Amino acid sequence: MNVSVRRAVAFRAIALTVVALSVGALFAAQSASSQSRRPAPPSSIRLYVFDGGTLESDPARYQLTKEDVGVTQLSIGAYLIVHPKGVLMWDAGAVPDSDWTPAGNPVQQRIMLPDSQERRVTIGKSLKAQLTATGYAPQDVTHLALSHYHWDHTANANAFAGATWLVRQIERDAMFVDKPAGLALPATYASLKNSRTVIVSEDEHDVFGDKTVILKTAPGHTPGHQVLYLKLAKTGGVLLSGDLYHYRQERTLGRLPVFEFNADQTRVARQTVDAFLKRTGAQLWIQHDFQADAKLRKAPAYYE
Repeated sequence: MNVSVRRAVAFRAIALTVVALSVGALFAAQSASSQSRRPAPPSSIRLYVFDGGTLESDPARYQLTKEDVGVTQLSIGAYLIVHPKGVLMWDAGAVPDSDWTPAGNPVQQRIMLPDSQERRVTIGKSLKAQLTATGYAPQDVTHLALSHYHWDHTANANAFAGATWLVRQIERDAMFVDKPAGLALPATYASLKNSRTVIVSEDEHDVFGDKTVILKTAPGHTPGHQVLYLKLAKTGGVLLSGDLYHYRQERTLGRLPVFEFNADQTRVARQTVDAFLKRTGAQLWIQHDFQADAKLRKAPAYYE
């Protein structure tokens, strides 16, 4: 091999090495950027409240009148719980982010249910945008738990299919039949069928092992309906209701929705939860209570 050829080979080898090092540096920088994007784990748990919009509602479905409730609309909520050991998404809204485009002002979305009933939800912010504002992305969520499988709690569940799904067997079974009963939109949670899954069997499931995030069974609204208890360092105990109640007047007047899976189970669940609230001194946050929800700090602010 003559000198010029050897030089050409050497230069080519050097060039390839430089390219390889540059590409490696680029991927390392991207990886570091991705890791630095995620907030450091907090020293104690944080609760972020997301605005899922406003649902137009008929109080008669809850054996109430307009005079009973005053404000007929219901709020839609979703919640992010950030724990030193993981990140839990609780419920996933009523309108899939993929179904609409934020325009800067609230817009009304029409939801068609399997029984051809229509629901209307006014929404102004996507769930993903609110999640991003907290510093987290769907892939950062380590655990997903749904209070139950009705459409207004599952809309963006597929976005968290990479998380570990915490669900009771009876609820999962009800979700994945050919035609789920009640107010389900199976397409919104179909991807969960292949998610890593923990079947919750205890009445109280300690999610992170330190008794600060506990799933509590509260069946009746659906077969495996559950509520979520949080022990916050500054705010104190908070219990997120799922659909144990919708209007606070259901609790004060002793009324039940007309579409319960099992009304007797709901009555027992309410009594059990009331005893828990009395024993722990926890606050009950009724997720659909429009007036109470309006007073809550929304993400990126948080409770701790």
